[in-house]
Amino acid sequence: MIKLQFHHTPVGMRDKIAFSFTKFLRFFADTFFSGRYGHRAVVLETVAAVPGMVAGALQHLKSLRKMQPDNGWIKTLLDEAENERMHLMTFVHIAQPNGLERFLIILAQGIFYNCFFVLYLLSPKTAHRVVGYFEEEAIISYTEYLADVESGKYENVPAPKIAIDYWHLDPNARLRDVIIAVRNDEIVHRDVNHDFANQLS
Repeated sequence: MIKLQFHHTPVGMRDKIAFSFTKFLRFFADTFFSGRYGHRAVVLETVAAVPGMVAGALQHLKSLRKMQPDNGWIKTLLDEAENERMHLMTFVHIAQPNGLERFLIILAQGIFYNCFFVLYLLSPKTAHRVVGYFEEEAIISYTEYLADVESGKYENVPAPKIAIDYWHLDPNARLRDVIIAVRNDEIVHRDVNHDFANQLS
């Protein structure tokens, strides 16, 4: 059962740092994009696709080093990375990012990839908690986006074919259906990453 509203209350210093870092990035995103949810999604989904790939690769190497099974973590993380990439591919069709946003994507990915890589080496638990909090914020953003589409603030345009094919949506699906599908994915990622962080406690 999908649980839309959930917040992991920070426990301990590492959780509090992860939560504070997430809120700082949320402030930046709110300030820069100011309600332009489609463009916001393009930039942020580029970053969101990084953790699963980094964590999956490092868990893969760990499994090789220790010659032990990974208990399904690697596939779960790589599937998450691919899912977030499909979010990006979908919103590129909807928002059509401009030159500045494409530059921000390159900059944000370069910085975030390296920072997350180091963080995961130092503290996998904190890294997964950061992602869990990222996903909590993503759910809030997509819920706000959905409300604005339903209120008529943004046009409920036809869903791109890539989204219809990926989520097996109705051929006549609209933007509203896409947002709900993406938000449901983010709910799963939130729960998985908070659970991984809890297992590493």
